[in-house]
Amino acid sequence: MGIPFPSDEWVRLYKDAINNNPEYRTGAADWTHGVVALICKALPPALPKDIGIWLNLDRGVCHDAKIVTVEEALKAPFCITGEYARWKQVIKKELDPIKGMMQGKLKLKGDLPTIVRAVKASQELVNSCAMVPTQFLDE
Repeated sequence: MGIPFPSDEWVRLYKDAINNNPEYRTGAADWTHGVVALICKALPPALPKDIGIWLNLDRGVCHDAKIVTVEEALKAPFCITGEYARWKQVIKKELDPIKGMMQGKLKLKGDLPTIVRAVKASQELVNSCAMVPTQFLDE
């Protein structure tokens, strides 16, 4: 059985997966643009309120990952918001997050060209989250 997404334990394991992914370390070696936050919209009754995930990323390393409020997540230089079903698609590698942003399936607060230039880092963040044994709240 997997770890519920999103949860403190899932986020902790995601940080470990990022830091243990040599492809991420290489692909994100020049990421110096700061925190990327993710907001997962509520999925009542399993997820009664929106949840933020704070990823302190710098030069191929995740220095911190934690659950935060939506208000805190929105303070990050980059904040990506999506419905629970969209994040589920990302984790299952059914939706590329950059394509999702371009198609309006995920909403970005921040500079899109900077994110687009970090396509390899983005792909490896997805590959890292796919390494976490995940239990989805709607399954």
